[in-house]
Amino acid sequence: MPSFHRANSRNGAGGAVDVVSETARKRRSWDLWPWFAAALTGLLATFCFAPCEQNWLCWIALTPLLAAVWFSGEKAKRRWLRDLLLGQVAGTVFFWSGFFWLRTVTVSGLVLVGLYLGLYFAVWGWVAGLFRPRGPLRAPVKSSRNWGQPFPLGELPIEARSPWLSSLHNLWLAFVLATAWAALEWIRGWLFSGWGWNGLGVALHNLLPVIQIAEYTGVPGISFVVAFANVIAISTVWRFYLETKMRIRRPHFDFTLTMAGIVGVAAFGIRQFQVQTPTEPLRVALVQANVPREEKFSREFQDKTFQLFTRLTNLAMATKPPPQLVVWPESATPLPVLLDRDNYQFVTNLAAAIKVDLLLGTIDADRQGDYNAALLVTDGGEAVQLYRKLHLVPFGEYVPGRHTVPFIARIVGDQVPADFTAGREPVVFHLTTDRIRAAPLICFEDTLGELTRQFVLRGANLLVNVTNDGWFLKSAGSQQHLENAIFRCIENRLPLVRSANTGVTCMVNRYGRVTQVLRDASGSTFTEGVLSGTVTVPTGGRSTFYTRHGELFAQVCAALGFILVLVRLVRLRAQL
Repeated sequence: MPSFHRANSRNGAGGAVDVVSETARKRRSWDLWPWFAAALTGLLATFCFAPCEQNWLCWIALTPLLAAVWFSGEKAKRRWLRDLLLGQVAGTVFFWSGFFWLRTVTVSGLVLVGLYLGLYFAVWGWVAGLFRPRGPLRAPVKSSRNWGQPFPLGELPIEARSPWLSSLHNLWLAFVLATAWAALEWIRGWLFSGWGWNGLGVALHNLLPVIQIAEYTGVPGISFVVAFANVIAISTVWRFYLETKMRIRRPHFDFTLTMAGIVGVAAFGIRQFQVQTPTEPLRVALVQANVPREEKFSREFQDKTFQLFTRLTNLAMATKPPPQLVVWPESATPLPVLLDRDNYQFVTNLAAAIKVDLLLGTIDADRQGDYNAALLVTDGGEAVQLYRKLHLVPFGEYVPGRHTVPFIARIVGDQVPADFTAGREPVVFHLTTDRIRAAPLICFEDTLGELTRQFVLRGANLLVNVTNDGWFLKSAGSQQHLENAIFRCIENRLPLVRSANTGVTCMVNRYGRVTQVLRDASGSTFTEGVLSGTVTVPTGGRSTFYTRHGELFAQVCAALGFILVLVRLVRLRAQL
């Protein structure tokens, strides 16, 4: 009998231990929700861009990360570090999944790019934690319109004094975090050569009325609006929760004013569609040769390439009326036109035969190095204008630290056997049509607002991009490239024509609307062919605010954000 009781006692203790263990496991699983929420922010942001194109998600994409930062980790010893890591998770997931097409060039490069770019999300997560609402309002909140069982005036519980219930507080919090977000996106666009692709505002590339403010603010201004709306979205949900719990109700001026602001931005954009300026039509033919990347720079396939471009160019000239400008893509010729006799004769002879302006990408070189370049051949092949690319793509056209940190070159292997040299200054091409001057943007240069405006300041009124997105095969990379490029049209109020070796050959008007795209019978942009059409080129009118002042909005955000963070740190230190 005693032995039975001892056994039963042991079983009872074991059952209790099992219950405790199960409870502990559930608690540990629940503790993981902030990290899943951070990763969800990265995924939601990814879905906003090609190939998913669910751009409506950008209005709520940041809310899971904000929830993780604000509503978890109260007992963490180093909560600021936890906020940083939550932001890093969100950013790394976003850039790894959004730029997954980089694997076609370098897997290790994709890993490093994702980890580095994730740091910008990490800093924003830290800022969100730094400005996390703390404590009640200075004065008790009173209300004469309670519902349910009302609380006596002046005796509301502590939740009813929460900063979340103040519209002014929520608007201020949204302003601070939107300022920080816009500043960080701008810094990402230039620091360490920069990669500003897929800013939050770029997700709205096809919501034309809203994105017209880029004429003044650039993309950071649109990102500011979206980040602001994200903060108001989560604060509104949390405020509703508190008000339901406390059985009180107040006007939500923060939500109302935010919605009114977005409507106002859209109304401004609609008004811009009605602005008239002097223009001149230009007939353009864009050639997409779809040359495989392994044949691109091979003399073995040179004759095949010559025949392909000859056939496509003659096809372009057969349109009625014929084009005034024919554009070939980046690195169209297998060898440098100005240095190789066969390539030079091919280009100039064909230009003489078609008797229209021919703009193409090629390679150039001198004693200083090799260049990614563009040529404009006019006067029947007699005159040649040359532009050497200014902004080189890291790990695409050069390897940072190739000679100081040799192992870095192994990231891309033989994809970049040697480094290109950057050009010295922007060059505007003067077409035979006197009033039209082209900005020859090579490869990713049409995603850089500050660089593009330098051409416009020198007199360009037509943006021409020659690119080769074939490095990324049939991936979302080429579509993302276009989505980032169309904002150059809005910023400078100029049309853009793009000739890609493969990917997206198209025409974009000065409002950022893609008016024509080259596709095959199945709808794919990865094809061979010619896109002909007419673009309306502005020939008068005042330059835009962005053209004159560049990223002034983002620079102001950066300065203001730095001051706000510094003041916040000083105040928190004083409270310790």
